[in-house]
Amino acid sequence: MHIAWLGKKSPFCGNVTYSREVTNTLLDRGYQVSFLHFASENSHAERRDEWPVSNGQAPTPTRDWSLSCQTQTSPVMTQEVPLPCLYKSQIYTIPTFKSSKVLMKSLRQLKPDLVHASLTLSPLDFVLPEICEELNLPLVATFHPPFDRKLRNLTSGTQHLMYQIYAPFLANYDSVIVFSQIQRDLLVRLGVPETKVAVIPNGVDELKYSPGPSRLKAELGAERVFVYQGRVAPEKNVESLLKAWKKSEMGQDSHLVIVGDGPLADSLQMYYGFEDGVVWLGFVADEDKRIEILRGADVFILPSLVEGLSLSLLEAMACGVACIATDAGADGEVLEGGAGIVLETQGVATQLRTLLPLFRDHRELSTLLGYKARTRVLDRYTLSRNITQMEQLYAEIVEQKQLFIPRR
Repeated sequence: MHIAWLGKKSPFCGNVTYSREVTNTLLDRGYQVSFLHFASENSHAERRDEWPVSNGQAPTPTRDWSLSCQTQTSPVMTQEVPLPCLYKSQIYTIPTFKSSKVLMKSLRQLKPDLVHASLTLSPLDFVLPEICEELNLPLVATFHPPFDRKLRNLTSGTQHLMYQIYAPFLANYDSVIVFSQIQRDLLVRLGVPETKVAVIPNGVDELKYSPGPSRLKAELGAERVFVYQGRVAPEKNVESLLKAWKKSEMGQDSHLVIVGDGPLADSLQMYYGFEDGVVWLGFVADEDKRIEILRGADVFILPSLVEGLSLSLLEAMACGVACIATDAGADGEVLEGGAGIVLETQGVATQLRTLLPLFRDHRELSTLLGYKARTRVLDRYTLSRNITQMEQLYAEIVEQKQLFIPRR
């Protein structure tokens, strides 16, 4: 089967990682994949990005286009199509006026069996159903903007509005993939037909992300290591974690490692400094290094105000790390039933002030929750299992299209 994948290659974010992991796995399973992605027309930096970018608008064959690994088992070549855009960020994308024409022309040339869009929060998302309808192509979307199950703050209210805006258009897709039952229920309440919403969670490679040796504690000179990994941005609520850490007086043998960068990184570093065991590593591009950091951690903390389904959380769980996360998005669903500690998004600093010393003083708690976390990933969130579900969905959608079953 030939899949035309529409997604992002930069800047680095969950959407980029999702596209990389899914398309690499599809290639390994013998699929042909054409990758259509947004690229600034006049940006030479684009061509030095993590994935190579074609110079022209016509599809370009390539074998080496992944962020971290090249497909070894599949002889099928990929094809790339850059779609012109004015601006793109980790959150949203602004295409040029001609991007829809480039997309339609490319799909006509590629003749895929199915189009899968990892939605980039762009105006092009709203016209995709019309384009695919005209070309008679089955269309699947993955919709994964962050959200909070309750409207508890301005950030969660803004994200809920995003779901309200998208719902009428998602109803025109053949199928919409979401990561959790909570997201499915939300979209159904907003009018997306129940039969069109499929729950296929994010997944991790449980062989790559696994418990193992790490030099992290030796390098830091620490006995206990607590880790945050993700963007340093308002919605991630890192400041609440830092406040709790400072007030908990964790001692010289405990370190809080912040992995990631973002708009608040400089200001938080300036205000909270590098004392009291706080270590700022910034963005770590090397995947092996990130895995080593997680393997050396005792506790992973995610204090977000809004989330989709955090891949960083799943990676930490797969590495056998005890996890603490808020119930924003689907993260509470991931940890429910004893797989981790679930916090309310309100009063995070207060809750962490109680929990941090507890995990520092009772090491057996970290060991037990780390075991339960990895077990949960193996039961529900392996990449292989979830790609198999995606394959089944592809087959069903293509068969429906061939049988001329109406989509609406």
